[in-house]
Amino acid sequence: MGISSTGIGSGLDVDGIITKLMQAEAAPLSNFDKKAAALQQRLAALGKVTAAVGSFQAALTSLNSPSTFSALNASAANKDILSGTASTGAVAGKYKINVSQLASAQSLTTAGRASMSATIGSGAKTTLTFQFGSISGGSFGVAGGALSASTATGGISNGSLTLNGTAITTSGGTRSAAQLAEAINAKSETTGVTAKAGTASSAANLFAGFGSVTTTATSSYALTVGGVQIVSQAGTGSSLGKAQIDTALAGGTVSAALAAANISFTGTAAAGTLQFTAADGSNLTVAEVIGGTGGATGGLKGTGVANTGTSSSTTAGVTLSSKDGSQILVGGTNPAAAGLSAGPAGSYLGGAVFSQDGAQASGTVTLEAGDQSLQGIRDAINKANIGVTATIVSDGGANPYHLVLTSNKTGEKSAMKIGVDGVDGQPADPAIAALLGHDPGGVQGLTQTSAAQDTLLNMNGIDIRSSSTTVTEAVQGVSLDIKGTGSTTLDVTRDTAAVSTAVNNFVKAYNELNKTISSLAGYNAETKTAGVLQGDASVRSIQSQLRRQLGASVEGLGGKLTTLSQVGITFQKDGSLAVDSTKLNKAITENFAEIGGLFAAMGSTTDGQIKFDKSGAATKPGTYGVNITSLATQGTLMGASPLSGSTTIASNTTWRVTLNQTDPVTETKIQEIKLAAGTYTNAQLASMLRAAINGNTTFAGAGDTVETKVGDDGRLSISSSKFGELSNIAIAAVSGTDPSVLFGAAAPVKGTNVEGTIGGVAAIGNGQTLTAAAGSPADGIQLSITGGLPGERGTVSFSKGFAFELTNLAASFTGKDSLLNSKTDGLNVTLKSVTSARDRFESRLETIEKRYRAQFTALDTALMSMQSTSAYLTQQLAALTANAS
Repeated sequence: MGISSTGIGSGLDVDGIITKLMQAEAAPLSNFDKKAAALQQRLAALGKVTAAVGSFQAALTSLNSPSTFSALNASAANKDILSGTASTGAVAGKYKINVSQLASAQSLTTAGRASMSATIGSGAKTTLTFQFGSISGGSFGVAGGALSASTATGGISNGSLTLNGTAITTSGGTRSAAQLAEAINAKSETTGVTAKAGTASSAANLFAGFGSVTTTATSSYALTVGGVQIVSQAGTGSSLGKAQIDTALAGGTVSAALAAANISFTGTAAAGTLQFTAADGSNLTVAEVIGGTGGATGGLKGTGVANTGTSSSTTAGVTLSSKDGSQILVGGTNPAAAGLSAGPAGSYLGGAVFSQDGAQASGTVTLEAGDQSLQGIRDAINKANIGVTATIVSDGGANPYHLVLTSNKTGEKSAMKIGVDGVDGQPADPAIAALLGHDPGGVQGLTQTSAAQDTLLNMNGIDIRSSSTTVTEAVQGVSLDIKGTGSTTLDVTRDTAAVSTAVNNFVKAYNELNKTISSLAGYNAETKTAGVLQGDASVRSIQSQLRRQLGASVEGLGGKLTTLSQVGITFQKDGSLAVDSTKLNKAITENFAEIGGLFAAMGSTTDGQIKFDKSGAATKPGTYGVNITSLATQGTLMGASPLSGSTTIASNTTWRVTLNQTDPVTETKIQEIKLAAGTYTNAQLASMLRAAINGNTTFAGAGDTVETKVGDDGRLSISSSKFGELSNIAIAAVSGTDPSVLFGAAAPVKGTNVEGTIGGVAAIGNGQTLTAAAGSPADGIQLSITGGLPGERGTVSFSKGFAFELTNLAASFTGKDSLLNSKTDGLNVTLKSVTSARDRFESRLETIEKRYRAQFTALDTALMSMQSTSAYLTQQLAALTANAS
């Protein structure tokens, strides 16, 4: 406290005197410290109360969530096959599930090239259009050639053929396509390959030169097909011609025998068009047998030509199909004996048709100058972000580099069709078109290495498919994560443990809060000590408000449960809560559908096409009628006339599409959309347009998409996917096919908002959302009207449970301008005032000390002077006395 010093020369104890004086002056400081300490204790105590309220509020989170009371557990017996997660809307039950196939993405690869960086073709600017859809009809596999004559007589020796590394068991008796297909199918579980025998048909002109047959008295003639005799004659006096063959074939006996041998026929011998076919893939032999002596003339040799017997044999080939759509690896010591070539093979056969999925956006990739190499194409595709990943792999061969394109989505509707076009009306570069052009129903420029396929499963006898390995449609409210094939069971049970745990956590948190308040604001009779906050009305108010709320009943439920005591939660003598577990578990088991409303804020509607979205702080519990005046509509452009059924979109067609335009105008709401050229059915056209517009990244990024359909009247419509007054669409031509070809002179119509009342009061419509008016009892209720008809649409009910009300009450204790915050702020202001007063008093003490020191220093100086004068006078008086004597 200041600078100290002892007496300069007087011997006066200045420090001691000042210290004792300042001790007396500083006595009031202890009062300041006591006040500050008391305030800090109260602040710390309030902090504990605030923390306890926060813990209590956190414990209410689960009870305040409707999902807690609709939660279910999903458990699979074999987790290597699948696992399940139950959510809101799930239904308890036990399900038998068999998974037969997992979803996969399509992967395509180009033919090998010697360089990754070399320019392909002329280098002209090119546009690639990716469409996604499904492939129907036909099969994916290999069409083998007809078996050779040597095979038909000597068979296929064992080891000649392997498929996907597995040897096919054949022998000298494997002489026909039917027998080969049977051998292949015997190993299909291992190879993943099935076989179908083709048809063996006689030559179409085999009977064109057939001449009347003449036999001698000692000879005979017979015509057989596949061992079935058609006609015959013996001796002289008659002549067998084409008419007799046709008559025989028209008869029931011969035709029945042929049918039994799986042989059919077309045409007539008379017209020279008679042709036989073995439908089961057996070898087909048309034979003329000449018996006896003397020979015969005519028949297949021609009129008057000597005939000693003829035989015409035809073989069929097999068509291999890959079960999973991947390449089939053909090998063995002599696959040619089976009509096949060694190596990987596979493509779509037999009239496959690609159908675009309008729900998946088309993608356009522009290859600029310099992009026409494998590297450039890869980078351009990946940069375009169209849902396809491009990579380059090397097989180490002479032309090692392959561009591999893989769809980012799984499912059979994610197969790719790739179109190649020039720009500005120019044709596509032939080299790029040959490399990348790919139509599963036409020219397949790329090789498929993995098929687009769905997950297939059977649940309780019902066949279900999903585009991914995450299946959400099989069991209501349950998401299945499919991991493998096989059979298992899935148990979906109510998660009563979650409710019980949430209730017990809530009771525990309340008791902790109650204990904290009681210890800090009460009086301990045993220790005879008062709590730091004893007498604090604010803290006691928190306790009383909570107890009052816990003792109330819930309004708006309309069920059996309205109080906490009905579920076993009651107050004890010390003010704490206790849980009767038996009563709680019984209430949960017997009233599971109601217990959620006892704790959480719950809303429900009686109309399945009206969804309760949320409530507000001002929403009052109750049941409110819902009346819809008009439903929300979408901005739509509908054709003026029906489509013809076949529409051609010219090359380089681009439309300017305006979608969900705002006022003032937003430039990004206008985009140029390139359409894939081709001839489309009505359904294909609608899918192509939807995918093309939704493939625009600017539209998609803003959430602007469209829906397309062709109505029963044949008219095409394109609608904004949004509802309401901000939903609109307009289309104008830029190049190629004009929109008027599809829509005529039709004008677009803007969307409108839903209109109606909630609780008899006009509500606010925004798209399909209807919100109760402010100030009405239903204030804050928000509903989604997704369908139905205008008129009375039932009711919406709302209740506020204990956890909801207690959460709001707890928020009023700790939030801004709350009870505890205001109290804490007041104490902080007081503490700051005490601290400031103490600081001012300490400054005053320094001034007082300085004054004392100055005064005593002056006194010390004066005493020293007086002592000096006294010494001088004493000396002088002594000297005078000495002189006088």
